[in-house]
Amino acid sequence: MKNIQIIDMTLKESAARTDNTLSFKEKLAVARQLDRLGVACIECPQLADAKTDGLLVRTLASVLKESALSIPVGLTCESVKDAYAAVSGAQHPRLVVAVPTAAAQMEYVSHVKPAAMAGRISELVACAKSLCKDVEFSAEDATRAERSFLISAVRAAVEAGATSVNICDSAGVMLPTEFSALINELYAAVPALAELEVFVQCANEMNMAVANSFAAAACGAVGIKTSVGGTVYPRLDAVAQVLRLRGEVMGMTSRLSMTEFKRAMKQLWFADPQAARSTEARQPAAGEEKPEVALNAMSTLSDVVEAVKAIGYELSEEDAAKVHEEVQRMAKMRGVNENELDAIVATVALAVPPTYKLVDYVINSGNIITPTANIRLERRGEVLQGLSSGDGPVDAAFRAVERITGHHYELDDFQIQSVTEGREAMGNALVRLRSNGKLYSGKGVSTDIIGASIRAYVAALNKIVFEEK
Repeated sequence: MKNIQIIDMTLKESAARTDNTLSFKEKLAVARQLDRLGVACIECPQLADAKTDGLLVRTLASVLKESALSIPVGLTCESVKDAYAAVSGAQHPRLVVAVPTAAAQMEYVSHVKPAAMAGRISELVACAKSLCKDVEFSAEDATRAERSFLISAVRAAVEAGATSVNICDSAGVMLPTEFSALINELYAAVPALAELEVFVQCANEMNMAVANSFAAAACGAVGIKTSVGGTVYPRLDAVAQVLRLRGEVMGMTSRLSMTEFKRAMKQLWFADPQAARSTEARQPAAGEEKPEVALNAMSTLSDVVEAVKAIGYELSEEDAAKVHEEVQRMAKMRGVNENELDAIVATVALAVPPTYKLVDYVINSGNIITPTANIRLERRGEVLQGLSSGDGPVDAAFRAVERITGHHYELDDFQIQSVTEGREAMGNALVRLRSNGKLYSGKGVSTDIIGASIRAYVAALNKIVFEEK
């Protein structure tokens, strides 16, 4: 399987916007969350002020554990040195030599003639390479550049020591077939590219950025640039969705932790302009009371059915009645919110005879080993075994179950919480799987949260198998 690196530009993209500026604390929160998710690289904006912007970059460098931290260097050797001074404290620093390659951009933005730009590229890349072993050359507006110049620019960067090359469709007007043809032409014209990492950065002007990115990946590119908000470039969740649903077919995978992905995206709502505006619109005005929880003791069966539909389930009349009864029981003490309603559906609705039963499991995990899971399930008296590794113990366990069943289902949501207190606290896990567009939920309870997660996954799996027989 080919590993696709995700290079996230959320911080860089937010710096160019005026509608959704992020605070210093929010920028750190974005970086930490993306680092935990397994994003390969987090890209900062170019330094506008070496003192104030440099403080942010140095702070980011100190908090990242796995992700590389990259920063554009500007068009002078002095700016290269300033950029490296800011990013040098990172575990994996990267300098990005980003220059325009279309004639109009070179002359009117950078005030450099094409003939002089190739020499400037060599100079900047060599300067960056003398300071940092990881240097990316980014060919901005590459799809509108003269093809001969683009090839010479890439060749100059490679010869000067670039370790990766980024090809930008800044206009966002190419079709996937055209973009893949460009990537193939560059590989043919610059054979040394085969020894380097090639990234792509596709604008979403025609809503084709994700398709163009994976078309390039099919031709040899190993990195896709994204952002959480995705107002200009591919959305991170859209790229992750393609990898989750079609990655195996395409022979592609990534380091993204899919089991934590949806929860992480919810926590990063403030970095998404659309989500931020929507959240602000839902906030009560000053002096207004906050909206009540979803359901209460006065909720009718119709209210419950509508609330259940809102979170993605379709229930039979019998199951809807069971959920309504449980809601009424809980509502005698207090209201029922969305998460609690989800747990009720998982517990009392869609009950089916178990096709799979958990026999036992062994999980190996630690900070210096790749987590692995060895799980045994029983089906019709036969014990089946699955062994897999993953991004974490829960991800490894879910993958092991998939090995047993031979099917991959989209993990729509995964939640864990403590039911009781103390060292022997009971853990409650809720898993929602999607199959053929429908949601199936399962709940598991155990003093071992990994065991609770496996039981919840198997419970949801049994509902899918029963209905699709």
